[in-house]
Amino acid sequence: MARVKSRDTKPEMLVRRTVHSWGYRYRLHASDLPGKPDIVFRPRRRVIFVHGCYWHGHSCKYGIAQPKTNREFWEAKLLANRVRDARVQRLLRSEGWKVLIVWECETKKSSWQQRTRRFLDLTTEID
Repeated sequence: MARVKSRDTKPEMLVRRTVHSWGYRYRLHASDLPGKPDIVFRPRRRVIFVHGCYWHGHSCKYGIAQPKTNREFWEAKLLANRVRDARVQRLLRSEGWKVLIVWECETKKSSWQQRTRRFLDLTTEID
């Protein structure tokens, strides 16, 4: 488990490179914001979290996988992650931030790009 990274993961790097190639500039892992969002666009008041499907309980095949050993511990841990994610999103939205979640499984296809592009466009409001 020590090898599991929380920053600079492959999906996160893909999102960062793509957004940068579109001409958007951002800050990384802002520690002054709840949950330390992966990508922060301060002037736009938008943040992007790039979530691993397993660790954050996505409904895809990777997210619904069950641990084989120490099941009680991992189920509690993964549930706590989902509860924390919901709390962090609520806090950010209450402070006037728009939040986008890009799931690891989405980065394997190109569908996340259109959604992300609309999210970053100042004229479009997405919740």
